[in-house]
Amino acid sequence: MATGRTASSNRLTPIFERRVYRDVGELVLVALAFLLYFVVRANVIDRPDLAIENAVRIVDTEKALGIYSELAWQEAILDSRLLVRFFNFVYFWLDFPVIAVLGLLMYWKRRRYYTFTRDAILFSGACALVVYALFPVAPPRLLPDSGIIDTLQAYNNASYQAQSTEFFVNPYAAMPSLHVGWAFLVAIGVVLAFGQDEGQRARGKGQVVRALVIVLAVLHPIAQWASTVFTGNHYFLDGVGGLVAAALGLAFAVSMQKQGYPVLSRLLRPERSETNGSRG
Repeated sequence: MATGRTASSNRLTPIFERRVYRDVGELVLVALAFLLYFVVRANVIDRPDLAIENAVRIVDTEKALGIYSELAWQEAILDSRLLVRFFNFVYFWLDFPVIAVLGLLMYWKRRRYYTFTRDAILFSGACALVVYALFPVAPPRLLPDSGIIDTLQAYNNASYQAQSTEFFVNPYAAMPSLHVGWAFLVAIGVVLAFGQDEGQRARGKGQVVRALVIVLAVLHPIAQWASTVFTGNHYFLDGVGGLVAAALGLAFAVSMQKQGYPVLSRLLRPERSETNGSRG
């Protein structure tokens, strides 16, 4: 009996070790990728004058399109401390913290969709870095004479420009808004991962849970987009730019699933490909 247990333990040990190494490797990969993103974003050439000029261009474009109403949107909620604090909370806490929590959940429960969402987010972030470097844009709260305030600082005494986080923050990275782009990518990933019918488990309470997941996934990017405007951190067009970055990320993720990973698998494990070919 003891021999049987020992043999079983010996078979499970390498599996466990491979799983641990893979999990640690994934954690390190994603952590380094996000660290690199924030460090690079915060340390691109600081050009406040150009950022102001580009912000004026954004405003002029919105005026030409008849959609420049950021000040009116913010003034509409300033009399309600509850609404201001709600949108401050959405902007500050329902961005990266939500990505981290849902990323861990998807990694353990829906690995395939985690990989897809991770690739889309990281590639969209890389695209955004290029824009931040080439086209710095001051947010509405930093645009002179805009009348728009920083509600995070004014009502919650919180700011991305705090001294403790200054090294990781670029105040002139308004376009594109990845608050919007990443919220949409997370919504797509969550719906794909948890919003699908899974047979017996989807009956009864499972259907209610799936419906709730879909509703929250849809509402989150809408609330996030609204929060970027209400807090004075982004223009409406910044959100559009975020969606463009998200679309590029999705295209990259799809191409990796269809072409990239199969090629990598053949390159890294040629013996398995040859075995599968001989079986065919």
